[in-house]
Amino acid sequence: MAGRSSQFEDFAHPLGGKPKLDEVAHILVIRLSAMGDVAMLVPVLRIVTATYPNLKITLLTRGFFAPMFKDIPNVKVYEADISGLHSGFVGLCRLARELKELEIDAVADLHDVLRSNVLRYVFYLYGIPVKQIDKGRAEKKGLTADNNKVFKQLKSTHQRYADVFSEFGYPVDLKTPFFPPKQKLSPKTLEITGKNALKWIGIAPFAQHDSKVYPLDLMERVINEIDNEGKAAVFLFGGGKPETEKLEKLAEKFKNVVSIAGKLSFEEELALISNLDLMLSMDSGNAHLAAMFGIPVITLWGVTHPYAGFSAFNQPEENNILPDLNRYSKIPTSVYGNKFVEDYEDVMRTIQPQKVVNKIREISP
Repeated sequence: MAGRSSQFEDFAHPLGGKPKLDEVAHILVIRLSAMGDVAMLVPVLRIVTATYPNLKITLLTRGFFAPMFKDIPNVKVYEADISGLHSGFVGLCRLARELKELEIDAVADLHDVLRSNVLRYVFYLYGIPVKQIDKGRAEKKGLTADNNKVFKQLKSTHQRYADVFSEFGYPVDLKTPFFPPKQKLSPKTLEITGKNALKWIGIAPFAQHDSKVYPLDLMERVINEIDNEGKAAVFLFGGGKPETEKLEKLAEKFKNVVSIAGKLSFEEELALISNLDLMLSMDSGNAHLAAMFGIPVITLWGVTHPYAGFSAFNQPEENNILPDLNRYSKIPTSVYGNKFVEDYEDVMRTIQPQKVVNKIREISP
């Protein structure tokens, strides 16, 4: 994407006139968490910076997420120490002062939480314009309602991010994405993966909420089918001690399955993900990490639903495998999976392992 499309030429520019390719502006982008939401920002920023190569962006986020953005031109990460130096109202005011010294022209709040609202107020006092994401909370409330549910596709989070840049006069076309090349694997990673001619499939069987986790006994059947074919090496992704222990035990049952949980740095995990042929994930952060590299992603859904706007970027709709919605008609019961409806605990058991295996074979034969 060499330059800005002609469809944007008449767009009003709130920072002064129409945007020009040689115009230099500095926008602070705020997106502090969670990992999946931050990962969804990556492909958007790639398109923004390619469309407007002289636009300078400072991204305020957690330092842990910095490796996601390391190769995007004109994007620098500013670490928010929200548990220490920048905690509380006084800390946020200190943070706003630090950011003001970077000579930012405008602020794009892509988070819209209490912390970012405090920052927005301080920047308002500084006279710096702020645009804020429309999360569509009312629409999502209708989508997840028990009664009188409004069951329709909502705007994607990626588009909601892009809309904020449009408000500043920097519209982009998300239908023309591009992705970085595969990253070089570290010697430590290569010790784990080895150098083989098999296809590489990543599987991330966990999520923050149990309502979004495919039962492990069913996942084991999926892995067993893949392993028996002998065509793929499977790498299990997860984090935290309980998940790490479960994944190690699971991997020990199979010939070509390795758990990488707790063995690599986050940057090394990202590099490995960029080399996968396929990622099988829940509605969770790993789906978005793979999608930001353009890796094919199969996503298994529980009580959440793609209509809420959290599908992995640039993935075909048929890669979303859903439970039996006729039997469980109240899905989605929540946007994030943190709300169960009685008797909906086993919705994911209506997703048959063979259906998952067939989709894997279809995408990565």
